[in-house]
Amino acid sequence: MLFAIDVGNTNITIGLFDGEKLEKTFRMTTGVSRTSDEFGVFLGDLLRMRNLPLEAVDEAIIASVVPNIMHSLINGIKKYFKINPLIVEPGIKTGINISIPNPKQLGADRIVDAVAAYHLYGGPVLVIDFGTATTYDLISQDGAFVAGAISPGMRLIANALWRDTAKLPEIEIKVPETVLGKDTISSMQAGVFMGYIGQTEYIVKRMKDESGYPNMKVIATGGLGKMIYENTDCIDVYDPDLTLHGLRIIMEKQK
Repeated sequence: MLFAIDVGNTNITIGLFDGEKLEKTFRMTTGVSRTSDEFGVFLGDLLRMRNLPLEAVDEAIIASVVPNIMHSLINGIKKYFKINPLIVEPGIKTGINISIPNPKQLGADRIVDAVAAYHLYGGPVLVIDFGTATTYDLISQDGAFVAGAISPGMRLIANALWRDTAKLPEIEIKVPETVLGKDTISSMQAGVFMGYIGQTEYIVKRMKDESGYPNMKVIATGGLGKMIYENTDCIDVYDPDLTLHGLRIIMEKQK
């Protein structure tokens, strides 16, 4: 079995694969300092919850945008599972041609999303990952990563709104009933959410127009992606497990 581990700025998402089947997903917070033993025990407990021995996992792959936890995470896997995890980094075989001037600048999470989107949905395809930051990445019809855009995620925008103003409160991110807010909280929710819908639709339209791929597929993933997908027509598919499947596909390509 395979541990596919996506280390994001906010959460660490772990997928347990049996072949191509995603058996279970788990999440833990990223912003907590953990030792290698803590990582190893946590991952072992995930298996015990499914009545599986540690030996059931014989492969692991990690994509990370948070370098300072990697030493403990990697050593935890080595110590408890006796395997060396594969790290998604420049030079790894992915099946995607990175056609930008400096491929080493491309984050591991974006590479993995691109691999999954192209492999599962074909090209040309635009994959949008609604995470701490929102990334828009364009993969051509022949499987080349050709361009992208990055914007602050919806939570970052909401947090900045209440943190950097004197009287605006912290709000829950939710879909407002109307853009016509009647009080401070509903007005903030309307501005944050509806504004983000507008950003998404505009960037998708411009990417279609400027790329010459007016009919390309648009795939969304990430924690807040479902809310956006359900409230716009510019996204074709919401796939919450896209990144984990991308990790699985990359692992298979190494063989």
